[in-house]
Amino acid sequence: MTEPDTARALAHPEPEAIRLEAVLHALSDPVRLSIVRDLATTDAEVACSYFDLPVTKSTTTHHFRVLRESGVVRQTYRGTAKMNGLRRAELQALFPGLLDAVLTAASAEEARVAARGGALSAR
Repeated sequence: MTEPDTARALAHPEPEAIRLEAVLHALSDPVRLSIVRDLATTDAEVACSYFDLPVTKSTTTHHFRVLRESGVVRQTYRGTAKMNGLRRAELQALFPGLLDAVLTAASAEEARVAARGGALSAR
């Protein structure tokens, strides 16, 4: 088995370093919340290119970096693709019910906006 390419390893906070303020900040942006909502629908890792976001590639990179550095997602390289997975279990252990509450609230808001005939900007 080959050793992982440490030059391509991405920094992630250890669970004890994940701060509530950083997680809430990461989830407060509509684009990042959209990414998290999509990741929450699967246990599989998903490539950055999977997401159809209404922003430039450089802005997409920024949003994924904020999510990673806050501890919301884990990113790993698989070949040239950067794969993303939600750190659901770690977030649940640190902040019980927070992620589920945010996801439920986001779904409720989307339904409320749709009922008014509007659309959310990031979804």
